[in-house]
Amino acid sequence: MSFSTSDTFRPVILDDVRGAQKMLSGVARVTAMEGSRHLSQLVGSPVHLKCENLQRTGSFKLRGAYVRISGLRPEERAAGVVAASAGNHAQGVALASSLLGVRSTVFMPVGAPLPKVAATREYGADVRLQGQIIEETLDAAQRYAERTGAVFIHPFDHADIIAGQGTVGLEILEQCPEVRTIVVGVGGGGLAAGIAVAVRAVRPDVRLIGVQAAGAAAYPPSLAAGRPVTVASPMTMADGIKVGRPGDLPFRIIGELVDEVRTVSEDALSRALLLCLERAKLVVEPAGAAPVAALMSDPKDFPGPVVAVLSGGNVDPLLMQRVLRHGMAAAGRYLSLRLRLTDRPGALAALLKELTVLDANVLDVGHVRTDPRLGLTEAEVELQLETQGPEHCEEVAAGLGAAGYTVTVIR
Repeated sequence: MSFSTSDTFRPVILDDVRGAQKMLSGVARVTAMEGSRHLSQLVGSPVHLKCENLQRTGSFKLRGAYVRISGLRPEERAAGVVAASAGNHAQGVALASSLLGVRSTVFMPVGAPLPKVAATREYGADVRLQGQIIEETLDAAQRYAERTGAVFIHPFDHADIIAGQGTVGLEILEQCPEVRTIVVGVGGGGLAAGIAVAVRAVRPDVRLIGVQAAGAAAYPPSLAAGRPVTVASPMTMADGIKVGRPGDLPFRIIGELVDEVRTVSEDALSRALLLCLERAKLVVEPAGAAPVAALMSDPKDFPGPVVAVLSGGNVDPLLMQRVLRHGMAAAGRYLSLRLRLTDRPGALAALLKELTVLDANVLDVGHVRTDPRLGLTEAEVELQLETQGPEHCEEVAAGLGAAGYTVTVIR
C-alpha cells in the first residue's frame, strides 16, 4: 500500500485501514483488551479496556506515523521527516523513522517532560526544544520543513495518519465482536476519525462517542458551527488531547460518523487515572483516561458491551504524583481541616490520638502557636488527612466535633 503525499485530505475508506493493518503487522502490537469488573458493575454491562497504553512507544501514535512515513517516495525519505509534539507523536515518529531508515527531526516545547524528551532521542530522533506552547513548536517545525525540504508529519490531519490509527478500530471488532459502544479520547481527532471509518463500515450499529477535556474542547463548538473553530488558550492536564483546533480531515469524518463528542472535567480525569491504576493496574496518562472519566461521570448512558480506548500511558512521574493526589482529593479520600486547641503540653498528642481512633491517616501537620489571631492560650492546627472516602471524611469531622474541637473543613 502506498499513499500519495498530495492526497492529504482525500477520503479515508475501510480498504485504507485494512491496508494499514497489513503494513503494521509485526511493527505495531495488537494490544490487549482487558475487562474491568468495577466499570462493568458501574455501567451495568461489560466494559473492556483497549490498552493502547501498552503499545510500542506507549501510545497509538506509532500506527499512523509508520503508515505515513512508509508511503513517502524515495526522494522524500532521503530528505528526512520533521514533526512537532509534546510527547506521544514525537516518540511515534522517532521510532517509525528509525524502523524505516529515515532521518527524523522532532521539535518539542521548552519544558517538555524530560522522560518524553529522553525517550524520543533514544528512538533515534534529533530533538530540538523550541516554543513555550505547542503552537509555537508546530510553527518552528513547519519553518524547518520549508527551509530544509524535510517532510512534515502532521500528528492527525492526514489520510495516512487516520488510516493507521483506524487499525485500533479493526482490532476492537476482532477482540470484542459484540461491542455496542466505543468511547475514545479526542484531541485533533485522528484516532477517533480512524476508528470511526473502520467501525462504521463493518458495524454501522455501534455507537461511537468521543471525549474531550472540558478546558480544551474544540469539537463541540466546531460541530455546532459546522466548521473547525479555535479554542483560545486550551487548559488541561491531559496534554495528549490538548489541541486548540480540530484537524480539517478528522473534523469532516467525525462530524459524519461519530455520534457525539462530550466533555469531562479535570476532577473526572484525575479520578479515572486513579481508578485505572488501582483497579486495573494500568498506568495511563490523563488523555488516555478520558474515556474512563466519561464512563464514571455518566455510567448509565453507555449501552454495553462497551470498549474504552486507553490511548496512551506516557505520563511524567511528577505529573502522575500531582494527578494522583488530585484524584484522591476528588474522590473524597483527602481531608484538609483546621482547628484550634488549648496551647498546653500534650494537647497535640491528644488530638493525634483521637485521629487514630477515627482511623484517619495523618499526612501533614501544621502547628501554629504565635499568631495575632490566636488567643494567649490558643494554638491552631492544620491537618492533611487520608481517609477512606467521602463518608469517612464526614465521620472524622463529626468525631472531632464530638470530642470538643471546633473544626473548619478546608476541602
